[in-house]
Amino acid sequence: MRTTFKQLRYMIALAEEGSFVGAAERVHVSQPALSLQIKEIESNLGVDLFERLPREVRLTRAGQVAVDRARQIMAEVADLEKAVRDQKGLSGRLKLGVIPTVAPYLLPLAVTEIRARDLMLELRIREAQTDRLIEELKRGRLDAAVMALPIGEKGLVAHPLFDDRFLLAGSKGRLAALADRGEALRPTEIVPDQLLLLDEGHCLADQALEVCGLRGRGRVDLGASSLSTLCGLVAEGFGLTLLPEIAVRTEQAAQSGLSLMRFKGAEPKRTLALVRRETTTDDGWFTELAGILTNAGQGLLTHARQVSQP
Repeated sequence: MRTTFKQLRYMIALAEEGSFVGAAERVHVSQPALSLQIKEIESNLGVDLFERLPREVRLTRAGQVAVDRARQIMAEVADLEKAVRDQKGLSGRLKLGVIPTVAPYLLPLAVTEIRARDLMLELRIREAQTDRLIEELKRGRLDAAVMALPIGEKGLVAHPLFDDRFLLAGSKGRLAALADRGEALRPTEIVPDQLLLLDEGHCLADQALEVCGLRGRGRVDLGASSLSTLCGLVAEGFGLTLLPEIAVRTEQAAQSGLSLMRFKGAEPKRTLALVRRETTTDDGWFTELAGILTNAGQGLLTHARQVSQP
């Protein structure tokens, strides 16, 4: 008997849930039915894929190989289904991932435009950090994702959207003290113990450390979970932070005490991109979505540059 797509789906669920009960609930079948399908696929392959322990199941070495291949196969199947289903550009169903330092600023404008074009589009948004979005893209759980370049992963295609420059944000008093020095402000001149950044794992924190040359140069406070938290702190005088231009409109409206300063010379920046799998067919949906995101971003950039002239 040949291995079926259903069995592959059950095998992946069991590997990720770690128990027959959890896997059965996830795929909406009874536990005995799922157990029978797992036994069948093990019989077909001639190896044990799972170690049955008293309270959990674990993948064997052969099981790890099998599950990795199964995920690749199911991602290809998802691509096939999408290619057939979405033959008219941005329509049908779209599963979009967005990194947390972009989602609250870009999505409200972009989603409004997407809805204006097609009210019947089933849009599902996943907000997560870059590593998680890449993993879900590769597994076929997302159709596309917005993140910062570079990606550094094979099998993915990136369409650059726009450059998002970094501004120095803080209270009016702190920034005035920097301006009074009468010197050109550059990222590498920021004192490490004054800089507040996001939790480790956020790509924006990594980018900030790089542009400021702060890796290994001193202590930097890494701990906030969102840009909104950082802006609230620095607006009250607790240090400084780097703020992307796309966040300016929202964060200044929320924090009346938040002031901004531009860096002199070449401004630090990140390039945001829309990413998909190479195997995903672009019949117009990807290009159309990239255009919507770019337009939404340009509106935010224009506002930021008007209110933060050097």
